[in-house]
Amino acid sequence: QVQLVESGGGLVQAGDSLRLSCAASGQTFSTYAMGWFRQAPGKEREFVAAIDWLGGSTYYVNSVKGRFTISRDNAKNTVVLQMNSLKPEDTAVYYCARSRDGTVRLGSSWYDYWGQGTQVTVSS
Repeated sequence: QVQLVESGGGLVQAGDSLRLSCAASGQTFSTYAMGWFRQAPGKEREFVAAIDWLGGSTYYVNSVKGRFTISRDNAKNTVVLQMNSLKPEDTAVYYCARSRDGTVRLGSSWYDYWGQGTQVTVSS
């Protein structure tokens, strides 16, 4: 069994930064790609960013490119989403997820374990 626990969410103002962390426990972490998704009220969950098993390949949704950075530390079983220049439209619950393999994946169906989510609220 895999457990994913997100932390770092909060209420910030537009232009501020937040650092989300996801701590993984259970099965081997280092051989799987990891992703971040988000869901705003009344909207479907959307892909935000993903990183491959080694940390050498990343992918971002267009709306966060240049502002968000995903990284991982396989020695600490953690994945981080650094969010800069936050906008009100970034407001959502952010979820960490583990992919079924080591390759960067965009579709949520590729992810088999999910965290409980952490709320990010950006005021204007």
